[in-house]
Amino acid sequence: MKTFVIDVAKCVGCRSCQLVCKDEHCDNDWMPYAAPQPDVGQQWLNVEEKERGQVPKVTVAYTPIMCQHCENAPCMAAAKDGAVYRRDDGLVVIDPVKAKGQKAIAEACPYHKVFWNEELDIPQKCTGCAHLLDDGWTVPRCVEACAHDALRFGDIEDFAGELDAAEKLHPEFGTGPGVYYLNLPKRFIGGEIADLEEEEVIIGAKVILTDSATGQTRETESDDFGDFWFRQIEPADYSITVEAEGYMPRTVSDFISTVEKDLNVGTIALYRA
Repeated sequence: MKTFVIDVAKCVGCRSCQLVCKDEHCDNDWMPYAAPQPDVGQQWLNVEEKERGQVPKVTVAYTPIMCQHCENAPCMAAAKDGAVYRRDDGLVVIDPVKAKGQKAIAEACPYHKVFWNEELDIPQKCTGCAHLLDDGWTVPRCVEACAHDALRFGDIEDFAGELDAAEKLHPEFGTGPGVYYLNLPKRFIGGEIADLEEEEVIIGAKVILTDSATGQTRETESDDFGDFWFRQIEPADYSITVEAEGYMPRTVSDFISTVEKDLNVGTIALYRA
């Protein structure tokens, strides 16, 4: 059984995967797996870009998303006459001939990764480049084009050591998605430690983040710019305690919540002891 493993932490948003997918499928007929993809209106693989945080603590997360090749694929359930099928390697494929006129196949996908081709009157989506795999390729073109190994493809057994930490996109859909994701973005808190009286940042201050509900803590230090970051944390309410040599410790808890968004707490001022 084959699978995609996508490491979001390695994706830099270059969109090479997206471009080569278009190159492979636009104006190319790969029957019986896929009819030509239109030049516009469809992205069988797209890189979702999301800005996070507040100025100046801002990051951008890039998440490649394609058909999830689900175990309980809604598109397959909606199809008539076997128009959608699962190959022995696990890839879910739409038969362009049998699927003609079956718009319900496109409408069934909760990930919105099955597209309706109005001109050809067919639903279309990622095939995992099944035509290339059957021609001897070991990976689809999107994986071959990824310079940072953010996208990988292979036998699920080859990734066994990594998949304990992997996640699925929207498992609540109940579709049993077959694509594994590593390092899906969670929340972050960023800020700055400074001595406002001296108008200087404080380097090497110990910053302790405490989950208000569980009491669990994480620690970091302010860097050479006085900045600190807590990354990949859960949506929750927190308090922050800062300690630095020669300064009085300070705890801040007002409005430190990542329940709804990533957070820049701004400058936390310390005062001389």
